[in-house]
This record gives sequence, C-alpha cells and structure tokens, in this order.
Amino acid sequence: MTFESALKQLEKAANLINLDEKFLEKLKQPNKILEADINSYKAYRIQHNNLLGPYKGGIRFHPEVNLDEVKSLAFWMTFKCAVANLPLGGAKGGVSCNPKELIEEEIEEISKKYVQTFYKEIGPQKDIPAPDINTNSKIMDIMANEYEKLTGDKSKTTFTGKSLNNGGSEGREFATAQGGIFILQEKFPELDKFVIQGFGNAGMSAAKLLKNKKIIAVSDSKGAIYDGNGLDIDKLIEIKKQTGSILNYNAKKIDNLLELECDILIPAALENQITEKNADKIKSKIILELANGPTTPEADKILFKKDIIVIPDILANSGGVTVSYFEHLQNLNNEHWSLEEVNKKLKENILESYKDILEITKKYNCDLRTGAYIKSLEKLKTCMT
Repeated sequence: MTFESALKQLEKAANLINLDEKFLEKLKQPNKILEADINSYKAYRIQHNNLLGPYKGGIRFHPEVNLDEVKSLAFWMTFKCAVANLPLGGAKGGVSCNPKELIEEEIEEISKKYVQTFYKEIGPQKDIPAPDINTNSKIMDIMANEYEKLTGDKSKTTFTGKSLNNGGSEGREFATAQGGIFILQEKFPELDKFVIQGFGNAGMSAAKLLKNKKIIAVSDSKGAIYDGNGLDIDKLIEIKKQTGSILNYNAKKIDNLLELECDILIPAALENQITEKNADKIKSKIILELANGPTTPEADKILFKKDIIVIPDILANSGGVTVSYFEHLQNLNNEHWSLEEVNKKLKENILESYKDILEITKKYNCDLRTGAYIKSLEKLKTCMT
C-alpha cells in the first residue's frame, strides 16, 4: 500500500469528526526523514509523530524496503500507539537488503552499521526501535549492544524485542499475533475455520495460538497449501523450520488462499494483498489483519458492503508494540514480569481498545478501521498545542 492510500484512510476518519485542517496537514507528514547507504543498501529511519511520546517502531530487512513504504509504516505506528493508549509516537526503519541471501556476519555488520548511522537520533526519550520483518531478538541484541558501546548507556531501554537474557520481555515473540487472537477468542469464540496468509513470525505465532482450531490453509513466500480437514500445525512448523518452506508438507498445493471459504482470514504477510480486484471474491466472515496495510481503501469499501468484519491492522497487530512498551517499562524500572502478567495486561488493553472502537463505529455508522482512526485522532487532538 502506498503512503497515498494510508492518507486516504486518515482523511476518511478526519472528515467524519471535522478535524481541524491544519492539524490534519501536520499529521500527514513525518517529522523527520533519515536516509543513508549501508554497504550499498538504502537504509531509513522515518520519525512520523511524537505528540504522545517517544517515537516507536520496528526495523525491517527486506529487498522491497523503500522510502514510500517506510513512511507509510511510520504513519501507521503513530495511530497504532494511539489506538492502544500507549504514551508513544510513531516511527519505522528499514534496510533494502535480502537477509536470505546474506551470511550471518553480513547481517551482523549491517545491524551494527545501522546503529552507527542513526544512534544520535534514537534513545529512550527520543526513539525506541524494535524488530520487524526479517529482524529478531538476536538482531535487537546486536543493535542494543552497539548502542551501548557508542553511548555508554547500559540501561537497555533504547531497543525492545531483545532476548530474555538481554532485558527482553516474556511474551514478546507471540505478542503481535496474541493481541489479535485475544479479540477473536473473546468476541468470536464460535468461529473455528481459519486461513493464514504468511507464515513468518506473526503468521506462525497465530497458527500456534490457534492450533486447537481448524486451520485449513496457509501460505509462505514460496506458495500455499490446503487441507479441508485441517493442517497439523506442529508438524507444519517443524517442516517449515527444517526445509524452509511449508510446501514440503503433505497437502494440496493451491494458487490462491485469500478467496477460500472460511470463518476467519488472517493476512500476516505484506501490504496490499486485498484490493479492489479480489475483495469481491473474499468469502470469510472476518479478516484479522496481522500484517500492516494488507487491505486497500477501495477494498475496504467492498468488504464493508459485504458485511465482512475487518479488524484493522492498527488494532489487530498492536499487541507487538504494546508488549514492546511493557518491555520498555520493565527495563526502566529494572523489573521482569511473568508471561501471565504480560498477557493479562495485553488482553485488558486490547479488549478495551476494541470496545472503544466498536462504540465509535455505532456512533458514526462506519467500519472498524475508520473507527480506529477516529479513536486515534481524538487521542492525538488532546495533545494539540
């Protein structure tokens, strides 16, 4: 999805609440765009807005990383943090490399150089990065250690998504999926036939959390598989880890899983997957967006007319940034919370946000995404000077 599409989502909500035009214009543009070349790869850190608190957002390593994409993702983080009632702003980072084609030492070098390039612009009161696509706790540890070397700051409070041994939080690995799954379990417990697009961190985590349900199809970057009786998720994960692809699992190979008949469709891959070209063919009752920006504004209109409930990305996958914030709090206070405590706080937080958004949708007769943006805008408005 382009940055232009992201702005359309914002404008729709702003028009419904007659938001001040000057304030809207301010929200459309990032506060700061940082760009550099790292080992011949383009690297970015976009700081969109810090009205609510320090910038917050992941760093992704992916060949398709570009300025427009990172701007869109930083923009979404501003609204995601506001939806989740977090005292954080929005940012995002990325390097346009393909880590699947790099050896471990090259990935480590890029990670260190990223911090060397941008370290003066980040920090616990400025900008707090986290993992994203193709980055993980190991890479966050490398970055956190490099930041400590450069600044002398031993507090571990600048990066989240670190390993447990390095100040990480319980539950962070599953958090992006867990928040959205809490909504499904609480609000739609009777629905049990699932399709998951994308089998990376969020998609695989969702599958693990839903393994007692019937997951009939999943996909990864190499293709998609289907079994109407349900896939054996433990076996599938083992095969994915051993061979690098779900296609080695014994199931029917299919071209397109988005249009399968199911109760809940979970897009957990990249942006721009559900568009005006395929939205009319979607047969699920509910779409839980664990990916960022998987549905275009044009597709949203079609899905709303079809009475398909779309639980939008800025709410559905806000568990990741919420538990990142919990990690930051634990580091600041030198605490370590149990998994039960983390999940209890996450569940309370996301269900409260969902309830708020539901009330807004009834008031304005709009979809959940527009309701989520209205909730965010109302929150951001309170910080207007």
